Amino acid sequence: MTLDAERLETLMSTEVYWTALAMKQQGSRFYRAIGEALEAADVPNRTLIYQTWPGAVWDFYLRGLRLEAGESSPSWG
Repeated sequence: MTLDAERLETLMSTEVYWTALAMKQQGSRFYRAIGEALEAADVPNRTLIYQTWPGAVWDFYLRGLRLEAGESSPSWG
């Protein structure tokens, strides 16, 4: 399996929320729009987005993991 195929498999098996949130919060206007589209997409269109921008989506997926980790860490305030 190629790296892109492994990444696609990972992206397809995870919740889209955090990736889309990272795109909407941290991306340029273009990637904010892609984040909106990703959040609203059905499976075939989500796959198309992932295959069209594999490097960028993977970057935002990793950013989303950091957002999720920050959200779930205990607050000591």
